Amino acid sequence: MNLTLHVWRQKNRSAEGEFVTYREEARGISTDMSFLEMLDVVNERLIKSGKEPIAFDHDCREGICGQCGVVINGSPHGPRRATTSCQLHMRSFQDGAELTIEPWRAAAFPVVKDLVVDRGAFDRIIASGGFISVRTGNAPEANGLPVPKQDSDLAMDAAACIGCGACVAACPNASAMLFVAAKAEHLNLLPQGAPEKDNRVLAMVDQADAEGFGNCTNHGECEAVCPKEISMGFIARLNGDYRRASLKRPRAAAPAGGAG
Repeated sequence: MNLTLHVWRQKNRSAEGEFVTYREEARGISTDMSFLEMLDVVNERLIKSGKEPIAFDHDCREGICGQCGVVINGSPHGPRRATTSCQLHMRSFQDGAELTIEPWRAAAFPVVKDLVVDRGAFDRIIASGGFISVRTGNAPEANGLPVPKQDSDLAMDAAACIGCGACVAACPNASAMLFVAAKAEHLNLLPQGAPEKDNRVLAMVDQADAEGFGNCTNHGECEAVCPKEISMGFIARLNGDYRRASLKRPRAAAPAGGAG
């Protein structure tokens, strides 16, 4: 298949970026290639012609690490539901298609180069959540700490978040609440995470506000584009935990934006 690519090129975070069109480099693309393999082929051809290759994030290419992520024709990760960019195959597009490829667009995700953005804000939010209380030593008896099936299932659903940032890229407010909710609630739901639950929720929401993410206004775009289909119901759970924690431990200053 032959494609026309309009790719965002930006030398560094302080430089102005622009779309660059590639046609010859995107000819003869196999429909069995993944989207990232297509970019690999384009880059090989750019390098052979003495041009700068396109910078983009990738790692496992199995849809589980969360490193890849580009906006394809206005949709984070592309047109297929519950599919990361690395798992997206070129047979999802028509021969002769024009594809506009951009990085995540959010003030909290500054562009590093081309399609690569700095998602360190997510790392700082997770770090602000602190730790869980566990006993060191031998592994405990598996049945010594009963966990309701519903809670364990919900915790597993939340833990599926790979932290790719598509939720932020899709949200008109650039809110990170789906990410914060998933990362907080997968611990809050389990007895091992209960002792630090209040501090965790307050700290992670405050850190998200400090990083410059917007507030959640229930547009639902985050859930629609999430490659792991994380439910907005976790944001509702986070809001409840946040209110209870705020009442139990009122802080000197009012929160900047709350949980949503």
